[in-house]
Amino acid sequence: MASAVRLPLDVFFERESRHPNKTFLIQPQGGGQVETLSWAEVGEQARRAANWLRSLELAQGSRVAIISKNCAHWIVADLAIWMAGHVSVPLYPNLTGETVAQVLEHAEARVAFIGKLDDWPGMASHFPASVTTVALPLHPAGEFNKHWSDLQACAPIQDTPRPGPDQLATIIYTSGTTGMPKGVMHNFSNFGFTASHATQLFGVSESDRVLSYLPLCHVAERMFVELNALYSGLTVYFAESLDTFLADLRRARPTVFFGVPRIWTKFQMGVYDKMPAAKLDRLLSLPLIGRLIGRKVLKGLGLDAVNFALSGAAPVPDALLAWYRRLGLELQEVYGMTENCGYSHVCRPGQFKRGWIGQNNPGVEVRISEEGEVLVRSGSTMQGYFKEPGKTAEALTEDGFLRTGDKGEQDDIGNLRLTGRIKEIFKTSKGKYVAPAPIENRLAVHSQIEQVCVVGDGLPQPLALCVLSEAGQREPREQLAGSLKAFLHSINEQLDKPERLSGLVLISETWAIDNGFLTPTLKIKRNVVENAYSQHFPVWGERVGEVFWH
Repeated sequence: MASAVRLPLDVFFERESRHPNKTFLIQPQGGGQVETLSWAEVGEQARRAANWLRSLELAQGSRVAIISKNCAHWIVADLAIWMAGHVSVPLYPNLTGETVAQVLEHAEARVAFIGKLDDWPGMASHFPASVTTVALPLHPAGEFNKHWSDLQACAPIQDTPRPGPDQLATIIYTSGTTGMPKGVMHNFSNFGFTASHATQLFGVSESDRVLSYLPLCHVAERMFVELNALYSGLTVYFAESLDTFLADLRRARPTVFFGVPRIWTKFQMGVYDKMPAAKLDRLLSLPLIGRLIGRKVLKGLGLDAVNFALSGAAPVPDALLAWYRRLGLELQEVYGMTENCGYSHVCRPGQFKRGWIGQNNPGVEVRISEEGEVLVRSGSTMQGYFKEPGKTAEALTEDGFLRTGDKGEQDDIGNLRLTGRIKEIFKTSKGKYVAPAPIENRLAVHSQIEQVCVVGDGLPQPLALCVLSEAGQREPREQLAGSLKAFLHSINEQLDKPERLSGLVLISETWAIDNGFLTPTLKIKRNVVENAYSQHFPVWGERVGEVFWH
């Protein structure tokens, strides 16, 4: 029952009372300086900010935005919003001004906390005049209605707010690979159910450490860092910037770590930059020396203390999972969506099955529809999309199962394997349907390929567009073309005839968030890729069996 679930603010108050002086948040300030906040200090600051929010006399449940890169006061602001009886609306810090305005207006936000941003002027010029801006301690230059110091001049609230399980906690606007983001509504019971089960599942405790670097506005980081910290009592370290990331990681030496596949690939490429792959593989194969080398590599990355390493958002190539296992790090895949708090499936330690994600999490029911779609239901399932009853009805079955949009299958012990997307399947000119995701997963195994998108709608055969890794870009073209041509041949031998690739196109530009090819969680926007290159598809499709540059 929802009422039996321990709710986020209740858990925070318990921890604050039990260990007020324990370090909670560690924020780098630049120049080697850090700010450390204890549980009591976080509670004090959140209560003062909550008092200021209450002084605005907004209707209960009003929406309050947080627009910032990850920082300690992102979490303090979230707690303050909840204490004041309102709903937090986190936005990605790299959205365009137009999208920010669109989301703020759709959410009917009244206040926005502004923190670390790269382009505040671009956002500010589109900001609705009805939204009061509050600058967090780490904020960009510019004009704001209020600063955090103004809020801290207020007396702390004296009551202990305890929102009910059915009260709305947040609206998370999906990053979306297509179209306008949808506002996913989660109540306090959703958060409580997810965090309670997840911390028990992994046995996370007060002695653990985590580094926060993926966007906190995304459900995965929100659960893995903010809610995980509230329910386990672990210490949260923050990354200062992309340039300092490796130093931040070594400073934190996290005991639990979550990354998307591209992060894990970047780590591997960084290691290969210092030691050729063939030499490292040879050393790792030596019985005693191999373990020492693996440990040294993990220490260099700041990952030597990790007990639980997770990867989500997209499939991880089997070869990459095997590489980390050889280093001594058991990387587990996790599967979930914004609509179910990212809580659905994860591989348990020691139960790895090649090609499969893992087992459904405690409290999660799974069924496969007649169309092969994976349907899930649990206490993590969203309340619906904000102001979108039609889209809510499309996403949820009448008996409360969430339609994931993923095709998949389960084995007899509950392991899940994804076989493609319901909507991403395309039809070739030969009338054959092809799911691109499994083919992309096979291609991503190659160490010289960093990003890949398989296209083929209306073409005789599918075609793979690839962005090379840094190592691949340095390799002589003739040598690389020969290697990739052999790789293409080996991949095609593993595919059914309609799936076989006509060729590999090596794209010279990198697909990034800034140029619109990736979502903020580093997923490829398939429609953007197709729109950018579709004019070339007919010509490229005729170069059968070739590897060539664009």
